Amino acid sequence: MAISRTRRQVRLSRALGIPLTPKAQKYFEKRPYGPGEHGRARRRADSDYAVRLKEKQRLRAQYGIREKQLRTAFEQARKEPGLTGEALVEMLETRLDALVLRSGFARTMAQARQTVVHRHVLVDGKLVDRPSFRVKPGQVIQIKPRSQTMAPFQIAATGEHQKVLPDVPAYLDVQIEKLRAELVRAPKREEVPVTCDVQLVVEFYSR
Repeated sequence: MAISRTRRQVRLSRALGIPLTPKAQKYFEKRPYGPGEHGRARRRADSDYAVRLKEKQRLRAQYGIREKQLRTAFEQARKEPGLTGEALVEMLETRLDALVLRSGFARTMAQARQTVVHRHVLVDGKLVDRPSFRVKPGQVIQIKPRSQTMAPFQIAATGEHQKVLPDVPAYLDVQIEKLRAELVRAPKREEVPVTCDVQLVVEFYSR
């Protein structure tokens, strides 16, 4: 029998040491160690490679992207001025699905991606159905007026999702009752609510 998505996310959360969804949070708090019968057993120290691999997997899991997508983003970030790790996080954070989640229009990254793919999201008044679409400062994200009458978005408009998500970051101006958000400026690494040592991710890909 297929394992439910919630169960998979719980197992992955415990393996990576971070809660990936609000539902996984309560299970993670009860059993914050790795899955399996040896999850609580003391293990030998991880190698340098294993430590860097885990940080990379953490970052990838929090954005729910494939390995190829993360590597592509890293290669683009290397060409940007400044620190590669900070440029990488900025690129990932300005993805449309990530901003839909941060704005509170969805509860999880998977739900945010589905919201975009199912053509419920407008950027500057134009329909965008690519989760990887990069939003630029000054652009406005909004749930399509016709979609706002649907039950999931009516719940979102009450701020219900925001109660279980991190606080809305300063780089977003959100009017939750209107299901509208503007990216006012580029995100800074310290403001982005992801758990990851991005320098270790840079070292993993640079090896």
